[in-house]
Amino acid sequence: MPSAIRLTPPALLLALASTGAFADTDLLTRDTLTGDWGGLRHQLEQDGVKVTGDYSGETAYNAHGGLHRSARYSQNIKLGVQFDLSKLYGLDNAGKVQLTINDRRGNSASEELVGNRLPIQENYGGLYTRLTELSYERTLFTPALNVKLGYMAMGNDLGGLDSGILCNFMNAGFCGHPLNMSGGSGWTNYPNAHLGGRIKYDFSPAWQLRVAAFNVDPQSNGNSSRAWHLGPKHTTGTVVPVELVYKRLAELAGEYKLGYYYDSSNVKRIGSSKEVAGRGGHYLLIDQAVWNDPAMPGRSLHAFGQYSASSEAASPFTKWYGTGVVLYKPFANRPRDTVALGYGRAVQNPRSRDVLQEAAFDAGQPFPNIDGAEQLIELSYGYQATPWLNLRPDVQYIVEPGAFSGKDIDNALVLGLQVKASF
Repeated sequence: MPSAIRLTPPALLLALASTGAFADTDLLTRDTLTGDWGGLRHQLEQDGVKVTGDYSGETAYNAHGGLHRSARYSQNIKLGVQFDLSKLYGLDNAGKVQLTINDRRGNSASEELVGNRLPIQENYGGLYTRLTELSYERTLFTPALNVKLGYMAMGNDLGGLDSGILCNFMNAGFCGHPLNMSGGSGWTNYPNAHLGGRIKYDFSPAWQLRVAAFNVDPQSNGNSSRAWHLGPKHTTGTVVPVELVYKRLAELAGEYKLGYYYDSSNVKRIGSSKEVAGRGGHYLLIDQAVWNDPAMPGRSLHAFGQYSASSEAASPFTKWYGTGVVLYKPFANRPRDTVALGYGRAVQNPRSRDVLQEAAFDAGQPFPNIDGAEQLIELSYGYQATPWLNLRPDVQYIVEPGAFSGKDIDNALVLGLQVKASF
């Protein structure tokens, strides 16, 4: 791996910011850390080549409960380039090619400090450099039909809210798609990518249908030896999600998603040596503005909701409930800041609990009287320090951290800081 990626995040940001080639505009007002590269970046985009780069760092300190008092840090660096073939070759509707590389490093506060199921740091996992997308996208036959093919993560286009409201949180239980979907099927978390295709069709400005099909290849998930292999190692089936999207186009705007997915893979039933043919699930996601401040344009309060249910035969947890609110522009002089408060509940599969209980009895150990669900309360403040830098102090309170491991672990209070920067 190049040594530049191994620089500590503060040193890396300082090195980039202080490089003379990038000092063409004021550091505090430009859109990206490295600026316009003396006009080169803008010219490249005009010609059809858009270069992007993002860093996120998440530090979490376990202040009470859990397993240990200490802190853990994880980071994600994403570099991408998009080729607009219409601009590059002077063709009509030639489409776009997206190439993205991702690198993750660090340690897990959930695994090492708290012992809970829902990752406290959403950017932890798959700690190596990998190809995360190589895709081709274009409209087909009509502007209402958009097609995307290639090697990519499912969550880029399905299973989450397009508004991005859920990533005002640091815990992966909120940021992204409901985790029981990937826990009990071939639906994979970013940055795990697989071969597949996605179709979007606009019935109207408000209604859209999304359908996709992705190869299921569990042996490649989180496998560093497969970091640059587009083809599957061992295909078990195909996962097909179908999603109906409604965008409420009004003063109080909203986004509603109703989805269903089916994985054709044969897998073992939990607590049994028998196999189940196929796994499925469904979900409902909502982001609805409930208040706009008439005296302060841009200041609004949004409420969100998540519900997801997955196969009881093969999913470690069968249901996820999430709800909360996000206040945009909390202060007149802070137009891009946010305040977010969320509550989530991950319900363990009773079959998984039975397996843990039987294993404890067989070992002659008592099984603790704990709840069959892990609960999460999270509060964060997103401080947009510059157009390219966001600082997010974060507090998470985790109830029944040992629900999924069958261990009696005290409720945990975790203090965190998320840093996001665009290069």
